[in-house]
Amino acid sequence: MRNYRSGKNVVSMSMYKGEMQFPLVKEVEAYWQGLREGEIVPLRSAIDPRGIERALEYSFVIERIAPGVARFRLSGMHLNDVMGMEVRGMPLTAFFTPSFRKDVSARLEEMFQGPKIAEMTLTAERGIGKPPMDAKLLMLPLRSDLGDISRALGCLVTIGQIGRTPRRFDLESVRMTPLAPSNTRCADNDAPVMVPVTQRDVPGFADPAAPFDGPPTAPQERAPFMARPMLRVVRSVPQEPEPAAVTRREDLGRD
Repeated sequence: MRNYRSGKNVVSMSMYKGEMQFPLVKEVEAYWQGLREGEIVPLRSAIDPRGIERALEYSFVIERIAPGVARFRLSGMHLNDVMGMEVRGMPLTAFFTPSFRKDVSARLEEMFQGPKIAEMTLTAERGIGKPPMDAKLLMLPLRSDLGDISRALGCLVTIGQIGRTPRRFDLESVRMTPLAPSNTRCADNDAPVMVPVTQRDVPGFADPAAPFDGPPTAPQERAPFMARPMLRVVRSVPQEPEPAAVTRREDLGRD
């Protein structure tokens, strides 16, 4: 972790304090982690605004357009309020004072190339009509439909009155977390196998089948009723002409 106030690599308690002050940031990260499903970085197309409904006005999506340069593709209303204008299409570094933009660009490129999770603690510049304001910025890399890591889901939450806009920030500390494949996806060998249920799989549904030991070794004797074939071919024979009909009573006694 880099602390920009002291210029040294130290563990800043403000980072851990910020986790309690900015619960919406942790909600966005938890949603992103749930989308990974065994991958290092989830797809941009998997993002559903309903999954981060409470943090939607603080969330954004940026696109890497050049090394160290990313612009806003989507942004919540809170980001517009902080800048006092529509931020879509603007570079992310527009939210920072000029002295810190080079550092932010380097962290952006580190996030995309790592890939890594970028978490920044910010302090707004002071001035007339610009009261104290702290902020937490979280950026989570995403894969495009082409498979390259060129998108990021982000969340910017501030504490304090916005005052006169635009408000820009200094870096107080940065934490970069390398990514590894999550363990939420089952391995292929551990995936459940769907076996169709048959009658024999259900107890009491049918009698067990008799084992099959192969064909009999010797021919079996034929049953008595099978001694003769069941069917017989009957050939038609010419019939003799019938005798003439008896027409007289006296003819009945002949022959």
